[in-house]
Amino acid sequence: MARRHIIRRVHPAAELNITAFMNLMVVLVPFLLMTAVFSHITILDLNLPPPGSDAKQPKKPPFELRLTIRSKMLVLSDNQGGLIKRIPQKNKAHNYALLKQTLKQIKARFPDKTALTILAEQSTRYDDLIQVMDASRSYQTLYEGEQVYAELFPNISIGDAAKQ
Repeated sequence: MARRHIIRRVHPAAELNITAFMNLMVVLVPFLLMTAVFSHITILDLNLPPPGSDAKQPKKPPFELRLTIRSKMLVLSDNQGGLIKRIPQKNKAHNYALLKQTLKQIKARFPDKTALTILAEQSTRYDDLIQVMDASRSYQTLYEGEQVYAELFPNISIGDAAKQ
């Protein structure tokens, strides 16, 4: 019997040349990042009536507290009695201390209410809006000898103020 010998030829490992591909990626990735459109997602929390319920308005709407940020003053009002208080500026800045004090008095009269609608003019500065929100959410007080934060109106909605 004759033996057959299989001769295997050893092929050298092929060298992979990816230089051209890397050059393409170096140019393509920054271009794609610069031209990408990043989308902004906004979530609106809407309270809709349950299905099958009548769309009739209640005879007396629930109490809603509104705070309007004007350029020269803060205006507190509600939907039942109208104007509560105008808080003028003090030293060319909004008087957040008087706002907080007034909101404490309102909270004492309506302890179960937690909602506040802040209406801002188009020219309202972002810092003013944040300061008003901070003053409206809570305040520091002493409770059993410790500094604690008491709740005022933490459920804040934001909208555009009507033009004067």
